[in-house]
Amino acid sequence: MPDRPLLAIDAVDAFYGDFQALFGVSLQVEPGQVVAVIGANGAGKSTLLRTIAGLMHPRRGSIVFDGEPIGGAPAYAVVKRGIALVPEGRRLFPSLTVEENLVIGGQSKRKGPWTLERIYELFPVLAERRHLPAPALSGGQQQMAAIARALMANPRLLLCDEISLGLAPIIVRDIYARLPEIAAEGLSLIIVEQDIVQALHAAAHVYCLQEGRIALQGRASELTREAISAAYFGV
Repeated sequence: MPDRPLLAIDAVDAFYGDFQALFGVSLQVEPGQVVAVIGANGAGKSTLLRTIAGLMHPRRGSIVFDGEPIGGAPAYAVVKRGIALVPEGRRLFPSLTVEENLVIGGQSKRKGPWTLERIYELFPVLAERRHLPAPALSGGQQQMAAIARALMANPRLLLCDEISLGLAPIIVRDIYARLPEIAAEGLSLIIVEQDIVQALHAAAHVYCLQEGRIALQGRASELTREAISAAYFGV
């Protein structure tokens, strides 16, 4: 079915032990679409991405990617299917060089446009610093490296967790300016953000999580600031 969503999440519940973090969350991502998931700290945004990526298993509900169920599949199998996560905090391997971190991202051997050469075209600063240890990069450069490492898996869906966290606004704008070029290679993206302005600018569709539930969703161009604020803060 050419018109089916790339990712379809239906009524997913997720738990940390006995603590429920997601309550009946449903979400769709179309091929080539950029979707933003916004919400305050503790709203369940990172939990949602971890559940999609196979780092957590949904207790109830379904996750279907490209027509195949992946809910409960291990993370390595999810990567091979074509989903890659840019984790919050970047989590580069500190003992490895920048280039070694990128090479590790390509271990799934999926075919696609993203090679070291293509990555260095997108992020020239990484080419300049490719032989340096990852901790020698600035925060913004580390974020670029984390995105690049995920792209090396040649995913069809890229999950980006808190791209702007801890970065200066000018660096955030620089990173977000590259997202259209990434999407132009045929990728879909889910961007988890607290920066509402950046999320609305980058995404076609927005979901707002509040205490583990979808409080609001709609086209970014149609959602009012009043509606977003009410859903974001639960007022």
